[in-house]
Amino acid sequence: MAQDSLRPETDTTAEIDTTVPRSARIWNYWLGGKDNYPVDHAAGDAFRAVFPGITDLARDSRAFLGRAVTFLAGEAGIRQFLDIGTGLPTADNTHEIAQRVAPDARVVYVDNDPLVLTHARALLTSTVEGATDYIDSDLHDPETVLREAARTLDLSRPVALTMMQVSGHIADHAQARSIIGALMAALPSGSYFAFNDSVDTNAANAEATRRYNESGAVPYHLRAPAELVRFFDGLELLAPGVVPLNDWRPDPDGADRSGDVIAVGGVARKP
Repeated sequence: MAQDSLRPETDTTAEIDTTVPRSARIWNYWLGGKDNYPVDHAAGDAFRAVFPGITDLARDSRAFLGRAVTFLAGEAGIRQFLDIGTGLPTADNTHEIAQRVAPDARVVYVDNDPLVLTHARALLTSTVEGATDYIDSDLHDPETVLREAARTLDLSRPVALTMMQVSGHIADHAQARSIIGALMAALPSGSYFAFNDSVDTNAANAEATRRYNESGAVPYHLRAPAELVRFFDGLELLAPGVVPLNDWRPDPDGADRSGDVIAVGGVARKP
């Protein structure tokens, strides 16, 4: 039997609020998924009306995750992954990518959206050799994230921390750096940080985000590219550095290289 979460089953359905849009469900909607509600459709459509490129951004972010995890599980030899703000399960989730390369990979997902956790429990099944688990926790509470992750991961061995399109949920830049720093500080030498997020330099994305934040949804905060680079302070950035998503080790037959910069990403190693 595959080694999945051994946590007791709980019913989170009653906790799902379908009156307020949630970012995980909106991204699922943009990616063509079905795990979303009319309130998410409305918010997603309003965002896309101002910034039509958001659908491409959602796909590019997913493709970046795939390339980064493939590298980490393959060339870098990482066998443990901590995926914070994973979003709703879709094609090529972190554990599926990692375990295709290394069947014994162990993956812990972290999210605080009840719908995400409900679907994770049902869909995130591991290989026999590996393990998957999910944590109902908030990015703002790194101590709890690490304590719970240690149930499945050996934090004395290298871990790849992945954070894709999630750091904007932390309003204060200094706090965001502190949280990421605390997470990486708890991981040993040889661990990795794989990250991407949107930047504030695209006028349409910035305006769409401003309107979204005024809609009553949980706000999202875009940052300057230089601010995102600071999240890698103290780490050894891998080539080609922090770059537009489609420029990070692109597949030969993959998406076109970037024009206008909408989001950047990178991978770094803890020395």
